[in-house]
Amino acid sequence: VQSQCPYVTRIYSIGRSVEGRHLYVLEFSDYPGIHEPLEPEFKYVGNMHGNEVLGRELLLQLSEFLCEEYRRGNERITRLIHDTRIHIMPSMNPDGYEVAAKQGPDSNGYLTGRNNANGVDLNRNFPDLNTFMYYSGEISGPNHHIPLPDNWKSQVEPETLAVIQWISSYNFVLSANLHGGAVVANYPYDKSQDQRFGSHRRTVNTPTPDDKLFQKLAKTYSYAHGWMHRGWNCGDYFADGITNGASWYSLSKGMQDFNYLYTNCFEITLELSCNKFPPEEDLERQWMANREALVAFIEEVHQGIKGTVSDENNNGIAGAVISVQGISHDITSGDMGDYFRLLLPGTYTVTASAEGYQPQMVTTTVGPAAPSLVHFQLKRDVVRKPPERKASGARANNKALQKKVVPRATRRGTQR
Repeated sequence: VQSQCPYVTRIYSIGRSVEGRHLYVLEFSDYPGIHEPLEPEFKYVGNMHGNEVLGRELLLQLSEFLCEEYRRGNERITRLIHDTRIHIMPSMNPDGYEVAAKQGPDSNGYLTGRNNANGVDLNRNFPDLNTFMYYSGEISGPNHHIPLPDNWKSQVEPETLAVIQWISSYNFVLSANLHGGAVVANYPYDKSQDQRFGSHRRTVNTPTPDDKLFQKLAKTYSYAHGWMHRGWNCGDYFADGITNGASWYSLSKGMQDFNYLYTNCFEITLELSCNKFPPEEDLERQWMANREALVAFIEEVHQGIKGTVSDENNNGIAGAVISVQGISHDITSGDMGDYFRLLLPGTYTVTASAEGYQPQMVTTTVGPAAPSLVHFQLKRDVVRKPPERKASGARANNKALQKKVVPRATRRGTQR
């Protein structure tokens, strides 16, 4: 693909697996390797479980499709590549895939190759930020970019570490990770907030503050899919072909929730086939069922509001907090000061704030199509120097008089 479309693609590695295999990513962009201001970053991750191979094959097929259609001059695909920076990781678990591939689709055991080379389930290996978030909500603590525990690096696998560093380096806006063993679009939270149940199979709906938006994102995929939206698949029924993760079963330390709680990225999990390792003759049918859904979901990154946060000299402010009234989940601006906030159509009051600046509030209306452009220009906080008190006596305390004023900081059948 990269040789066929060299001017709009780039291949890079985010790290290596336990056995030393590269974790490759294929990027599509009109300026590969460069973040363009106001152009959102999107990602697909496949084969997190090595024996769930359909996602891997679909992402390889999607890469070929995007390249071929771009070369043909397909207006929709050309616009998508020019307006979006798309990152595709076909396999997050290449070691597990090698184990599963040696078995093949006929003799592959249900769990053969699922874990990485150290026998660890990568979708149970991310730092648990849900517990902190649920407690934080009770005490009005932070609602986004939850800090990692001090010893987190010693508790994660090389593949997990590589992904965490990857999503910390790119300001991803929207994402999906592809699995197998069911047919449903799963959205956060995956971990139940209700701790009264001892079994990991407890089913308690645990919505995020962006629950309606996540439902819309999941439905976008399910209704563009050949049959996911029908609901009855693999012996299970999911209305509209979607489910809240914790409502299905509770999952701790998963990648989906981690994206939402640690970064600006909204991620869903796509379960794409009853058979974890479908036979080769079924791949064409699966590709035709998923092709439109894969493209339509990427297009969902272009909704809500976006803009820049800058100072009075038009310098971008990185790390500015974007808050939406009525939704207790904030996002932050990227290194260049640009931000992207996915929202459903409606009218919103939005505030931008940054340390050392006066917050700015605006009211804006979001339509059903392109995102609304909302820029913020923040003014510096004015800190008045307190009046100096005259020292009594001949020997005045000069240090007290010369002290600088420092601005105050503002501050089941399958397992996903």
